[in-house]
Amino acid sequence: MRYPLSENFLRYFDVRFADTQELRAEVFGIRYRVYCEEFGYEPIESFPDGMETDEFDERSLHALICHKSSGLSAGCVRMVSPTGERDTDPLPFEQNCGDSLDQALIDTKSLRRESVCEISRLAVDGAFRRREGERVTRYGEVEGLDCSQQERRTFSMIAVTCFLAATALTDISRRTNVFAMMEPFLPRLLQRSGIEFERVGRDTDYHGIRAPYFITTQSALEGMRPDLKELYTEVHGAISRGYNG
Repeated sequence: MRYPLSENFLRYFDVRFADTQELRAEVFGIRYRVYCEEFGYEPIESFPDGMETDEFDERSLHALICHKSSGLSAGCVRMVSPTGERDTDPLPFEQNCGDSLDQALIDTKSLRRESVCEISRLAVDGAFRRREGERVTRYGEVEGLDCSQQERRTFSMIAVTCFLAATALTDISRRTNVFAMMEPFLPRLLQRSGIEFERVGRDTDYHGIRAPYFITTQSALEGMRPDLKELYTEVHGAISRGYNG
């Protein structure tokens, strides 16, 4: 039986607003495994508790995707909100990648600071990214997850669903002018879903080659494919219940 995209993904995964210490620990654990252990973007020795965190997490909203049958945390993302002006309270991309920005282009948008945010630390645990038979993860090989082929096909939607969760956070918090530093694959992946980011700077080597992008929440929703919009509606509902709970 074929299911709609939203129903198919949500048969196997939960999307949660990470508003408790326990859920945020799951978020930081995914980030540690991906950013420290797997890719070496951050030094392992800086996080002896196995949780990758930084100074921006306290002013961020976090979302978590969990695999229902295994109970494993599969993906995460955060939305960082500034509380002051760029010079005194920069967003991560402004602080770490400022030289790559086309600031003149950004300034033409005349964005109110209280409407701005950054989506960052989007990560998918390696156990849900590798094909069958590839290298061993901390959970054993990927086929150690007892999943049908139909279920495995939904794994490719985890990264996109992380973005949908972040989009829901921008809408709920009214931070609808959205920046992100992204690896080249992610804008292309989202473009296939009808979501068009505007590039607002040049490539830089920060946690791999990345570039700054901009989108508004409204344009993301207007361009979204109908089947993806259905999934977004479900994700928005799940995030809203947690946010307002």
